Amino acid sequence: MAPPEKPHDISELRQGIDAIDLQIVSLLRDRAKIARQVGVYKKERGLPFHVISREQEIFDRLERVEIAPFPRAVLKHIFREILSACLSLEEPLVVAYLGPPASYTHQASLKYFGSSSRHLSMSTVREVFRCVERKEAAYGVVPIENSTEGMVNYTLDTLVETDLKINGEVILPIHHCLLSRASGIDQIRTVFAHPQSLAQCRGFLSHYLPNIPTVETTSNTRAVELSLQDELQSAAIAGEMASEVYNVPILRRHIEDHQDNQTRFLVIGEGTPDPTAHDQTSLMVSVIDRVGALSSILELIAAHNVNLTRLESRPSKKKAWDYIFFMDLEGHQKDSHIQNLLEKLQDTCPYVKILGSYPVSEEKRKSGYGQAAGTSGDRS
Repeated sequence: MAPPEKPHDISELRQGIDAIDLQIVSLLRDRAKIARQVGVYKKERGLPFHVISREQEIFDRLERVEIAPFPRAVLKHIFREILSACLSLEEPLVVAYLGPPASYTHQASLKYFGSSSRHLSMSTVREVFRCVERKEAAYGVVPIENSTEGMVNYTLDTLVETDLKINGEVILPIHHCLLSRASGIDQIRTVFAHPQSLAQCRGFLSHYLPNIPTVETTSNTRAVELSLQDELQSAAIAGEMASEVYNVPILRRHIEDHQDNQTRFLVIGEGTPDPTAHDQTSLMVSVIDRVGALSSILELIAAHNVNLTRLESRPSKKKAWDYIFFMDLEGHQKDSHIQNLLEKLQDTCPYVKILGSYPVSEEKRKSGYGQAAGTSGDRS
């Protein structure tokens, strides 16, 4: 229903909004009915009830729709919850994540899967993996990399051991807050926080809380819980969601040293999503212990016109000074140029493990990811 071109008063405008709201609700009801039919169809044929590539196809299509003056950034959030709610009519989607409720990983899980999914809190990265391996959850969400502090090594190490695959990624802006029920920052005598958060807020702490002892915790949410044991003289570094959940005032916002601070999270699961318009492939390789071994691998990647976007080394733990390399490549393992490269790597390297091919996050695509040479979208 189109709004009146020349409204006479505010009541006429409101009537137009009310009519459109009813139309939206009616369409949501129709969508839910069809989603139920899809669920029955999948169940009868033994098909997976959640398909990441199908959801990405929907989001990609929405990106091409003209919606002005409605804010485009909000549209994906709305449809994320619509998809989550409709999927819950087929079968409850269970997702395991690292940390207590209100942790950053919990927020990443909500961002990727929506609030209608069932989110399970796990105390360690290994428990997240084990939960998915035991099929107690369809997916797991774990941190892998921070833009200022680098890779999360215990996640890398666990990827070596598991048969699970990376199914997706979430990039979450990290804005730390100083939470406390103290009357002011000058009353703080102890600060609790996760080691990563402490590292990301060094400048603020040294300037505003010099000589105040800090206590490392297993999560920022745990930091809030511990700070409440001495609530008038302790503070915690955590996100705004933790303030809301634990009803703790925010003394300072955005206390991170770098305002573009972001953390990348991985979605792990069984199987590999089908190709989408923008994908990346993660793998790990070992190299022969000789001069120029890594250089030859990099030359091989360049010769196949593949863009290498991430390279990290980790001890293999098999013998001293022996390393494996984690790589992110633009493209899907079903792309012909990626297939050819993987075959060459398997002939050249003692060990190659494909960790997964999965859709690139929206944040990466907006920054120009996928526009480098060798990412032609070839799906042959």
